[in-house]
Amino acid sequence: MLETERHRIILSAVQERPVVSVSDLCALTGASEATVRRDIAQLHVAKKLRRIRGGAEAIAPPQFVGINARPFAVNQVINIAQKRAIAQAAVDLCEDGDAIIINGGTTTFQMVHPLTTKRLQVFTNSFPIAEHLLKQSKNTVLVPAGAIYREQNIILSPFDEDGSRHFHARRMFMGCRGLGPLGLMEGDPLLVQAEQKLIGQADQLIVLADSSKFRQRSSLLLCPLNRIHAVVTDDGIEDRAAQMLEAAEVRLIVAPVAAADRKSRAQEE
Repeated sequence: MLETERHRIILSAVQERPVVSVSDLCALTGASEATVRRDIAQLHVAKKLRRIRGGAEAIAPPQFVGINARPFAVNQVINIAQKRAIAQAAVDLCEDGDAIIINGGTTTFQMVHPLTTKRLQVFTNSFPIAEHLLKQSKNTVLVPAGAIYREQNIILSPFDEDGSRHFHARRMFMGCRGLGPLGLMEGDPLLVQAEQKLIGQADQLIVLADSSKFRQRSSLLLCPLNRIHAVVTDDGIEDRAAQMLEAAEVRLIVAPVAAADRKSRAQEE
């Protein structure tokens, strides 16, 4: 990852959470502790953040606290090749005329490029997905009522009636915070509420999760494994994670990263 990309991720993370530890920033950027500390020092000198013991803090902490989820801009550059491969494999499951739901997220966002060749009915709570499909495709696009959370670029409503209950889909495609033996996990109650409503409107739930998500956990359980029809992941998945899905009778779709990434880049160009 380039230095400018690391700096952007660090600054975005500090604005999301006023204090961020070095270890958290290492996980976000994939860089070593020494590299992250050097980046923090540079940004401190540039007066873009304040260096503290064990991490960094915002110079001007945000006044509005959003949902407990990483900003879209931060997640967008993490495991991008894997996300492209997974998204391509997910779109391959769709046929013209299908009605689908796409939940907001950076992995699901990568579906927009191969979706430009399709003609589907797409219900999404993702502002960037809706915007891209409206401009670049012939798909019919529907969005729920609610507020746009700027950091995550997602539309959420605390109310039951947001329009989603009037849409029935063959499949719902969604990402997750983590995936383990107990099921699918998320990090914020409002996200869980919104996603459970959408899951109820689809015949099949297709989870898009890069292989790192099998090692991540959260305190909030969204749904059990037996509610998931299929998991689409990359070829970095460990044997024990694959065995976990097999034991739960969840279909596993493994997307080879290199070939799919080349195809995705060609579509974008």
